[in-house]
Amino acid sequence: MTQKILIVDDEERIRKLIRLYLEREESYELFESGDGKEALNMALEMDFDCILLDLMLPGMDGIEVAETLRKTKSTPIIMLTAKGEENNRVEGFESGADDYIVKPFSPREVVLRVKAILKRSSETAFIKTDSTAKDVIVYDELTIDNDAHKVTTNGVKINLTPKEYELLLFLARTPDKVFERAELLKEVWKYDFYGDLRTVDTHIKRLREKLNKVSPEASQMIQTVWGIGYKFEVKE
Repeated sequence: MTQKILIVDDEERIRKLIRLYLEREESYELFESGDGKEALNMALEMDFDCILLDLMLPGMDGIEVAETLRKTKSTPIIMLTAKGEENNRVEGFESGADDYIVKPFSPREVVLRVKAILKRSSETAFIKTDSTAKDVIVYDELTIDNDAHKVTTNGVKINLTPKEYELLLFLARTPDKVFERAELLKEVWKYDFYGDLRTVDTHIKRLREKLNKVSPEASQMIQTVWGIGYKFEVKE
């Protein structure tokens, strides 16, 4: 099944450059938009496998697009922007972006990021429809059904983005083990030199906030180990 990618940038030359490099790599089905409102409508009407989303857009900026889309869909989003300051990166992640690339960027880097996020999304998709085997992690406060790609706490489903889900699943599979941020970046994001360690912190924050709305106990299972990283703590 061909993977659909939406490229959103108000500069046509950037859209064409990204399209050129993506077409060289794989037979993706590529779509383009130079307007935030148009891009949001396209993303709501179609199911894309990945969205490359510029921050500064006419009609509606990338932050608004991501925040609105996240209310109903968990499509992987890679934010593109010329703003590289920390607060802009954090704002992008808090709006629901899964990854962040600062302009000027190497087209090859974009391709690698897209491949990585598509690979991780496909690996965590529901693919065992005809199998009786169950890949389910159950704790008193939290249940992760990896077959159904679903997280519940107190009987309530928690809507997570693909990267939030992968991060939680990775931590929960090895309770009480402490992971450094760089290790989480490498294992969950699948690259170890392109990423920003603050990416991990921002996703942990969003993950805790979503769990806390339903179950403070489940949220507290994700513990910060100061000076090192994070762990998934299970109380005895």
